[in-house]
Amino acid sequence: MSAEVSNGYTAKVLRVDLTREHITEQVLDNTFCRKYLGGAGFVTYFLWKELSAGTDPLGPENKLIFATGPVTGVPLPGSGRHCIGAKSPLTGGIAKSEVGEFWGAELRKAGYDIVIVEGAASKPVFISITDGAATLRDASHLWGKTTKETQKSIRDELNDDKTRVAMIGPAGENMVRYACIMHGLYDAAGRGGLGAVMGSKKLKAIAVRGHQPVRVADPEQLKVHRQWLMDNMELVRVFKEFGTGSAMASGTVTGNLPIRNWRLGLFPSVDNVTPQTIKNTYRVGMDSCFACPVCCKKVVKVEEPLSVDPEYGGPEYEGLAVFGPNCCVDNLPAVLKANELCNAYGLDVLSAGGTIAFVMECFEKGLLTASDTEGLQLTFGDHEAMLSAIHLIAERKGFGDMLAEGTARIARRIGKGATEFAMHVKGLEPGMHEPRRQAGFGLGYMVNPHGADHCCNLPDHSYTAATAFHELRPLGITEPLPALDISPRKVLLLKTIQQKNIIRDSMSVCMFIPYDLSRMAAIVGAVTGWDTGVAEQLRVAERILTVARLFNVRDGFTKADDVLPKRFYQAKADGVLSKGGLNQVEEEKARDYYYALMGWDQAGVPLPEKVEELGIL
Repeated sequence: MSAEVSNGYTAKVLRVDLTREHITEQVLDNTFCRKYLGGAGFVTYFLWKELSAGTDPLGPENKLIFATGPVTGVPLPGSGRHCIGAKSPLTGGIAKSEVGEFWGAELRKAGYDIVIVEGAASKPVFISITDGAATLRDASHLWGKTTKETQKSIRDELNDDKTRVAMIGPAGENMVRYACIMHGLYDAAGRGGLGAVMGSKKLKAIAVRGHQPVRVADPEQLKVHRQWLMDNMELVRVFKEFGTGSAMASGTVTGNLPIRNWRLGLFPSVDNVTPQTIKNTYRVGMDSCFACPVCCKKVVKVEEPLSVDPEYGGPEYEGLAVFGPNCCVDNLPAVLKANELCNAYGLDVLSAGGTIAFVMECFEKGLLTASDTEGLQLTFGDHEAMLSAIHLIAERKGFGDMLAEGTARIARRIGKGATEFAMHVKGLEPGMHEPRRQAGFGLGYMVNPHGADHCCNLPDHSYTAATAFHELRPLGITEPLPALDISPRKVLLLKTIQQKNIIRDSMSVCMFIPYDLSRMAAIVGAVTGWDTGVAEQLRVAERILTVARLFNVRDGFTKADDVLPKRFYQAKADGVLSKGGLNQVEEEKARDYYYALMGWDQAGVPLPEKVEELGIL
């Protein structure tokens, strides 16, 4: 690759070979950046090109990739994000996860777009990156420490409390298959077990500090976009006031809230665990990411009966729902404590809570007893047992060693019909959003290369009114569709919104900032100086999705992996969704049409002609 590069990029890749203790740099060129954009695109490309079929996710051959986008670190609302990816120890396929905070912006200011970690260290280490220089440092004294202890120790050692730290806790060290990578104390790259990959490499943390601003082509045009958001803050008011989850209580009315391992529709005590209740009880502040005025991140403090440390922030909707209604726990301090423990240990709240809820149902059905679990009796509503389970998972102690494997593996180990109610797609536990009320969303769970991803998906209910289609009309998508429609028009809508999400994750900007397709293309143009537009950006996203599919196909994934849990085809036991579930025949027919729209054959394999057309090398 040559040194020619646009504004918006440092054009530099930092490669750290932990086995050889060798650090090198690579230069990106303009053509590559334009084809894959950044963030999710860079992660997907390098994993496809540099891993081989059969790579052990927890072996030294796996690579852990941190990638920023051209907008990361630009002073624009929502620009404090980056992407991390690897082969997943949870799913066995490709994994990526986006995260906010300040780490990505700091990496750009330190002079790098991408960090690729290879091999595995012989003893614990951390990487220190400061203004274009990187070093490996001993981390033996950090091994076993929580994220809070780790961050403080690293900042003390570097004598800089503005250093930003991406790190694992004990869960990553113990290679829990859904361990996450924490950025600071309450921003997680949560999905797919990336923290376990980091732990397998004996890499405790990457600390970054930089002082150079990101170079942009048109600063004045970026000011226009920044001012647009400031003039339209009403669009994000609910996030500023409550954070995520403000509609949690209404989820029992709409059917969206998962309850009792996705089985029930009613949870009478839901008001005990909502963001509104948190605001009126334990919330002590709201925090933000780099350059963002929204301040959507809850900070909570509890002293009695459980102590919850405000330095670990507070739960997003996903954490509230999975440890609350999905485990049938309505004790708010316990739910807040569960979130704090996950942040301290470095655990994905969705997979941790989803796995615990699944095992609670196994207890309820008699498939597990206390004799199987060394006395831990996980029953729905038992918040003390739930909290005990989190400790055991992170430490892989006793029954926690089995819980650390995730829902899919536990179900296969138990047998006796457990797979019938194991809630996952491709091994990834779903986000707390109910597909039985929105058929396109269910299809999105099926076909997403990373598993049951709720972020890169179609919120059907947002497209049931004509007012939602202003950004899609230039693409010829003009008509609202019922939420349960799963016609070819809905499949096209899913594909288009999925592509929009991939553009967002590659730029990289936050999904809560209401930038539409045209504005995102304009921002990329203002940053890079390219004469880009919506059509080119959608093309980039199609290329990235196809490369991710090729990665999974190479590792043996087939059409049989693009399936929903059987429970989503069944009615809930009560509530608004008690009359029935999704139509399996129609969902699978829609899956086949999605393949056709993507240029894949009916087995879900990208056609050679499509690969060539997209310029995938």
